[in-house]
Amino acid sequence: MFKTIKNALKTPDVRKRLLYTLLLIVIFRLGCYITVPGVDTFTLNEYMSSASNGMASLIDLISGGAFSRFSIFAMSISPYITASIVIQLLGMVIPSLERLAKEGGEEGRKKMNRYTKILTVFLALIEGLGIYLSYSSSGIFMDTSFMTGFTVVISLMAGTALLMWLGDEITNKGIGNGISIIIFVGIIAGLPSAVTTIWKLIMESGTFSTTGLLIALGVIIGALILVAAVVFVQQAERRVPVQYSKRVVGRKMVGAQNTHIPLKLVMAGVMPIIFASSFLTFPAMIIQMFIPDIASQTGFWATIYNFSIASSTSSVGWGYTIANALVYLLLIVGFTFFYTYATFNPAEVSSNIKKNGGFIPGIRAGKPTTDYLSSIISKLTWFGGLYLASIAIIPMLVRFIPNVDLAFGGTSILIVVGVALETIKQLESYLVMRHYKGFLE
Repeated sequence: MFKTIKNALKTPDVRKRLLYTLLLIVIFRLGCYITVPGVDTFTLNEYMSSASNGMASLIDLISGGAFSRFSIFAMSISPYITASIVIQLLGMVIPSLERLAKEGGEEGRKKMNRYTKILTVFLALIEGLGIYLSYSSSGIFMDTSFMTGFTVVISLMAGTALLMWLGDEITNKGIGNGISIIIFVGIIAGLPSAVTTIWKLIMESGTFSTTGLLIALGVIIGALILVAAVVFVQQAERRVPVQYSKRVVGRKMVGAQNTHIPLKLVMAGVMPIIFASSFLTFPAMIIQMFIPDIASQTGFWATIYNFSIASSTSSVGWGYTIANALVYLLLIVGFTFFYTYATFNPAEVSSNIKKNGGFIPGIRAGKPTTDYLSSIISKLTWFGGLYLASIAIIPMLVRFIPNVDLAFGGTSILIVVGVALETIKQLESYLVMRHYKGFLE
């Protein structure tokens, strides 16, 4: 990895992409400290330091602390993620959207992206209005006039729109997937808080604690094992052998060759985790819009709210956490199947192999090949979904250890490591592409 980064810094065009990405990341982090107009910062600091809100802490984790500062990036990129989920699910139900996604090519992809952005703005309006109504009675705003509310909502919407633009710019002119990079940076921003928490465990009330040291060592070793497991599974692949017989291409006879189809153990990457988290916490966001003090209430809606935020806080108890974990598992497995089959079509791959005169040893071309690939993909997807779910859910139980409330959980580690690996791979592909361009020139 370090060798790849070193080579990238020596390559002018790749270095330019890296520096441009870094510039946009700096803009994102600066925006996290620009408070929305109309907010009383002194009252805000007092309120956020005294408030115990699981939903707020979850949004704050993704936004890199922007929510607790009520900055223009307080909503982070969550409206865009929600819009992506809705558009892709609609693509499975509405035939015209399904055709546009599968047969539209580059133009179809641009239209789907445009629909996602339009829906993002609409969702940002609803979420921004909900946030303002939720906190209008907390006293953090200088006044509750129409103009203040309008300014706050428009500022939050503008922040989300700017984040969408930053994400597109990183994807097109920088390195990595822009939206993933923004989430990655937001989570990494919580690393100092995690280090501080570990230090407080060791130095309990200003004195050295042997028990705290053992807990801290356990957490650190567990995190390292978790990172190693994530890297190992993310890099592992199942290779399906394919043989091609001799065939005529133009006026030339192309010889037989042996190759393979590389199938990742987790083909969907970290997207099922991101989508499942957003989907699971969406009810809490909606409920808090209409019932600002829901965290201190009881009843049906309070139960739904506590269930929805159980993945981000240990204050709601074991019952909510276990129920949340079970639903979380089902959502992750479901989104893993959805994303895997959206990116890999066994029938299409089988057809391409047959057209090019290839076959899988021991498997007949056509439908048997499709069934064989479908069987492999099904097994890999089950493994990938359960693997992602276990990595995301097991660290949730660590929160019930006294004095342990780390900013980094299994979901955070999965996203951070997954995005880092994908970014490094894209960096390597740019270096290889430039190497071949230089060779041809």
